[in-house]
Amino acid sequence: MGSIYLIRHGQASFGADDYDVLSPVGVEQAQVLGRHLADLGLTFDRCIAGDLRRQQHTATAAFDQYSALGLPVPPLETDPAFNEFDGEAIIRALLPDLLASEPHAVDVLRNGAQNRSEFQRIFALIIERWLAGTYDPPGLESWLGFVERVQGGLQRILEAADSSHKIAVFTSGGTITALLHLITRMPAAQAFELNWQIVNTSLNQLKFRGREVALASFNSHTHLQLLKAPQLITFR
Repeated sequence: MGSIYLIRHGQASFGADDYDVLSPVGVEQAQVLGRHLADLGLTFDRCIAGDLRRQQHTATAAFDQYSALGLPVPPLETDPAFNEFDGEAIIRALLPDLLASEPHAVDVLRNGAQNRSEFQRIFALIIERWLAGTYDPPGLESWLGFVERVQGGLQRILEAADSSHKIAVFTSGGTITALLHLITRMPAAQAFELNWQIVNTSLNQLKFRGREVALASFNSHTHLQLLKAPQLITFR
């Protein structure tokens, strides 16, 4: 059977002007991941990432460790199907209808880095509305549209794959969640309960034979746990 390793990007710059940049912790996480994969003796036939900078940088930082050890590295391919959903656009579109019940939501979202737990609560409420599909305005990528986009990316991989291929896909938590939803058929709301637990640079392995795909492992972050450095285990 072939394997697809879904790898969440390293820690991004939450609370900064540009979220789509790896933090110093995110770079370190990616480097640790690369050394771990090399130690496991894993070599890859393909390496794919979305076109977000945090996804691309995680891939290059991880595989720089391979290059330093003289190990083969496949060229980095880009497929925007594996981009994260646009969280900022969803917030802008769905926040106004939430303000009647959550009047302080704007202040919470503007200062999320200072109040992470309250930010997460408000963001989860917005995502619930997005999943329901009853608030989607024109021009916003819906949950169903997002799932369809991600499914298209998976199908392209499977169509081109040999049955023994090992493929690394550097992506984001929401994309991994959509694939969990597709592969396990768990309800979207349940899948998003798992989304909030996905660690930066965690490994999620899919096994495939032809068009048949199964989940083999979820949210493995042993490479970070072994360092006994809690500051490296992050979720954004």
